Amino acid sequence: MNQAEKRLFLLKRLLEEQASYRNMEIPSDAAEQRLLLRSLFNIRMPGRIDESFLKVQDEYLREETKQKGIATLADLTTVEPGLYLWQGDITTLACDAIVNAANSGMTGCYQPCHNCIDNCIHTYAGIQLRNACAEIMKKQGYEEPTGQAKITPAYNLPCKYVIHTVGPIVQGSLTIKQEKQLSSCYRSCLALAEKTGCKSMAFCCISTGIFGFPQQRAAEIAVQTVRNYKAERNSTIKVVFNVFKDVDYEIYRDILG
Repeated sequence: MNQAEKRLFLLKRLLEEQASYRNMEIPSDAAEQRLLLRSLFNIRMPGRIDESFLKVQDEYLREETKQKGIATLADLTTVEPGLYLWQGDITTLACDAIVNAANSGMTGCYQPCHNCIDNCIHTYAGIQLRNACAEIMKKQGYEEPTGQAKITPAYNLPCKYVIHTVGPIVQGSLTIKQEKQLSSCYRSCLALAEKTGCKSMAFCCISTGIFGFPQQRAAEIAVQTVRNYKAERNSTIKVVFNVFKDVDYEIYRDILG
């Protein structure tokens, strides 16, 4: 099957799973099909699916990512020893681990085609990631606390692992407690990455966006926490500060110099 045929196969199978959507007409336009497929990935609850689906899904998602263009650390420029600043799509970065700004449920964003990083990562990793996260949460038995971290395979992403962390939600004035919680996110992710044997990792802008953490202060905490961690532990892990928006790139560039 080519990409178009794989996409139609996946669409038909996912629509068949949903009783209310079984008779939905699949659009003929490729861009609309992609949006529908992503929406169906997003709303699908955790649950097993047969190997024939996963085989086609894996081939399809890996080719989609390949077509977007995969970046490696060799493509990036260091801003200080062991630190990088990169503006791009974190789901296309080939490093040991990328960090996902998760919610306390830890199984991804269920809003169709929402542009948060949690949604993007779960979409292009494939449904195995939601299933893995659901299994972790089932064993844990309670929502993920703010400032900790969990690790899963990355499945169809070009990195090896995804590290999931729940950042603080800021409503109103920023508090010292929230600043400490955000710092804890970075430290927890770094420690878990090194414990797993990762030599490189990429951080997204944790807690900014819909979580409401002020971007400037979030970046200051991120950079300082990473610098302190590396100095305290004499760590050689390579860290990428990944940004998507121009405003975040300017903030990090000013902080890093």
